[in-house]
Amino acid sequence: MKGFFNGLIFGIIIGAAGFWFLQSKAREHPAAEQRAETAASEAKSSATQMAQHFSDALRAKMETLDLRPEEIKDELARTGKVVRRNARDVGDQVADAASNARIVAAIKAKYAANPDLSVWKISVSCDQGHVALSGTVSAADKIGEAVALGLDVEGVRDVTSTLAVKPNS
Repeated sequence: MKGFFNGLIFGIIIGAAGFWFLQSKAREHPAAEQRAETAASEAKSSATQMAQHFSDALRAKMETLDLRPEEIKDELARTGKVVRRNARDVGDQVADAASNARIVAAIKAKYAANPDLSVWKISVSCDQGHVALSGTVSAADKIGEAVALGLDVEGVRDVTSTLAVKPNS
């Protein structure tokens, strides 16, 4: 454990020295610094646009799949779960254990990339493309996001959610 912390401290020192060196070299070449700032600004703009497009696409998908908060609450009250079928469902598709594991990993990766969903609070299981979600989320609309992201993974036939709403403390 002591070696880990020594390595961590050493890495921080090396990183800080490298950052300082690059900053001092950038100040010596104002044209290069300007190009770097322009490129960073363009990258930020592009990332913002991509995030907006992704957000719009997810919102449209949730509308199409009837995953609005009021519909989720109603369905949870009536049946205790939320089930949506994927339009690409291929009835005779046979999935093996490797593809089930790939599906679970892909869904968990999507949840990890989404700051509104906790990969630690949502359990994902899969059997032949049938995905089951359980655990807790902070709001009813997050159930819709979790289901929509699950349906967006290749090989998923349907998603059944028994996610419960538990507001963050």
